[in-house]
Amino acid sequence: MAFAPRRRARRLFAYWRSEQRTLRQGFVALLISTGAALVAGITLGSISHTLLVLPGLFILIPAAVGMRGTIFGAIGARFGTSTHAGLFDVTWRRTGILYQNVFVGVVTTFSSSLLLAALAKLSAEAFGLTSISFFDFVTISVLGGVLGSAAIMGLTLGLSVLAYRRGYDLDTVSTPLVTASGDMVTVPTLYLATFLVRFHYVNLTVAILSIVVCLYATIRGALTDLPLARRAILEMAAVILLTPLLDILAGTVVEPRLHRFALFTGLLVIIPPLVSDAGALGGILSSRLSSKLHLGVLSPRGWPEGPAFLDASLVMGFGIVAFSAVGVLGYVYSLFVGRSLGPMVMIGGTLVAGMISTIIAIVVSYYVAVWTWRFGLDPDNHAVPIITSVMDLAGVITFLFVLSLFGVATHG
Repeated sequence: MAFAPRRRARRLFAYWRSEQRTLRQGFVALLISTGAALVAGITLGSISHTLLVLPGLFILIPAAVGMRGTIFGAIGARFGTSTHAGLFDVTWRRTGILYQNVFVGVVTTFSSSLLLAALAKLSAEAFGLTSISFFDFVTISVLGGVLGSAAIMGLTLGLSVLAYRRGYDLDTVSTPLVTASGDMVTVPTLYLATFLVRFHYVNLTVAILSIVVCLYATIRGALTDLPLARRAILEMAAVILLTPLLDILAGTVVEPRLHRFALFTGLLVIIPPLVSDAGALGGILSSRLSSKLHLGVLSPRGWPEGPAFLDASLVMGFGIVAFSAVGVLGYVYSLFVGRSLGPMVMIGGTLVAGMISTIIAIVVSYYVAVWTWRFGLDPDNHAVPIITSVMDLAGVITFLFVLSLFGVATHG
C-alpha cells in the first residue's frame, strides 16, 4: 500500500510527458486567452462611467459574453470531435460540417440575443434594480451580439481549419481561445451598440427590426432540413434557455456593487479573465472527455476512471499558471491606474479564487459530459455551454467570497 502513491505519481508524470505537445499548446492558448480576456477587463474598467449611466447594463454583459462562449465553444467542440473521428472536411457544401455549424451559429446568435435582453430586464425588475428600458436592452444585446458573433465565427472557423491542417489538438486550443475572444470582442461591440440608445427613435426602430429578425431566425432554425444543424439546435435549445439564467445572476450579483468595483477598477479588470479561464479550463476537460467517450476510451461511470483523473491533472496545472498570470496582470494594471489593493489581495486572492473555481469546473465538466452521454445526447452540444455558464456565476461568487476573506468589502 505504501507504494501506491508512488506508482500513481509515476503514472501521472509519465502521462504529462506523453502529453507534452498538449501541455505546450494548452499553455499557449490559455496565456493568449488570458491576455484577450484582460482586454475585456480593461474595457470594462474604461467604460465604468457608461455602466453607471446605463443602469442594469452590467446584468446583460456576463450573459452576452457567456453566450458567445456557449455557441462557439460548442461549435469548436463539435469540430474537435469530428476531427478526431476523421469526419472533418474543409468544404462549403450545404450538407457539410462547416456550413451546418455556421447555420447553427447564426440562428442561435439571433434567438439567444433576444432572450438575453428579456432576461436582463426581468432580472432587474425582479431584484428591484433600476435599469434601462427593454428596447434599450434589445438594441444593445442584438446589435452588439451579432457584431461580436461575426468576428468570433471567423476566428472559430479559421482556428478549426488551421488545427485540422497542422494536426493541432483542437479540444485543447479551441475552447480557451474562443471563450477569450468572446470576452475581448463582445464587450467592445456591446459598448458600441450603447451609442444608438441615446437616439430614441433610432433605438426604437432598431429594436423592433431586431425583434422581427430574431423571431424569423428562431423559426427558420426550428424548421431546417439540415440533419446535423437540426440536432445541434434542438439539443442546444434547453441549454440556451437555461444557462443564461446563471450568467444573468452573475451580472445581477455585481450590479449593486458596481460603484465599489468602479472605485477599484483593478478588481473589475480581473473578473473577465478569471471567469473566462475557469470556463475555458472546464471546456478543455469536457472536450477531451467528450472525444474519449465518442472513441470508447472512457466509460460514462459515476466514479471517474483513470484517464479522466489524468486529464483533470492537466487542467489543474493549466489553472495554476493561468490564474497566477491573471493576478499578476491585474495587480500591474491596478498599479498603473494608481488604485491598488496590494499583491496579497490582487495576486493571492485571484489565485485562491481561481483554484477553487478550477476544482468546481473539473467536477461539473466530468458529470455534465457523463450525464449527457448517458441520456443519449452529444456532450459537445451541452458540456461547454453549461460549464461556461456555471463558471461565470461560480467564478464571480468565488471571487467575491475570497475578497471578503481578504477583508475587502464589495457591497455598495
